[in-house]
Amino acid sequence: MKFATIRVDGGTRAVLVDGDELVDLGFGDLGQALRAPGGLAGAVQTNSADAKRWRTGELGDTAYAPVVPNPGKIVCVGLNYANHIREMGRELPEHPTLFGKYPEALIGADDPLVLPPESTDVDWEAELAVVIGSPVRRAGENEAAEAIAGFAVLNDVTMRDWQYRTPQWLQGKTFEATTPFGPWLVTPDELDGGVRPRLELTGLVDGEVVQKADTSDLVFDPVALVSYVSTILTLNPGDVIATGTPGGVGHARKPARYLTPGSLLTTRITGLGESTVRVLGLEPHGSGSGA
Repeated sequence: MKFATIRVDGGTRAVLVDGDELVDLGFGDLGQALRAPGGLAGAVQTNSADAKRWRTGELGDTAYAPVVPNPGKIVCVGLNYANHIREMGRELPEHPTLFGKYPEALIGADDPLVLPPESTDVDWEAELAVVIGSPVRRAGENEAAEAIAGFAVLNDVTMRDWQYRTPQWLQGKTFEATTPFGPWLVTPDELDGGVRPRLELTGLVDGEVVQKADTSDLVFDPVALVSYVSTILTLNPGDVIATGTPGGVGHARKPARYLTPGSLLTTRITGLGESTVRVLGLEPHGSGSGA
């Protein structure tokens, strides 16, 4: 099944995506639906029969809000595609490299991405996101697999000049309103490979393919990541794990290449849909009248 959080008059709604129809699940967003008794399956059984429905064509260009607008945690993984690690001349890591991101960083799949005036080195990172569906702590393999509600498209847009100011990456990874997330959450049963999906991931800038990989090349797959992260702390419904990006980022190019005003950033994963955001410029900080 496919689910989404859409923007409607008066706020947002959690919906089941049924072809070109969007079926109201009775919750304000998917995070609320995931946290409710019975989770998404319960919401479908309880609310879909006589629920309000929208046609996709009735909604605007930015109809999709972030899949989960306010996750309690967003845990991100670095250095997680084997081919990319090897091409960089590094050995495969023994443990996942983890860092955080905050909900304020999220935008919808087709929202504009406004470049922060404080950064000149804004880069792309196409990623597979895991969404948690049930509370889990110190999960073994089976429990970790059962805790995965589904997967979504995410782009971990990164301010490289801020990321590398210090050895800690957080400050370059969570600038407000810079991380497209969506359009859909897709359940594992819909995907080749299930909870260990084998999907083609593609990142494009202005129509040019800049990243391409298969998610089966992940060093630490979604099940392993849920198990590892849940050893550290409880993962709750609606929490998100961003599983890392393959080679092809702008910072690694010679010369380096970054997003600029007018760029079109597309992130596509087979079966999960596509995010397409237009990059907009912003007047440099402090250049206004001060009024």
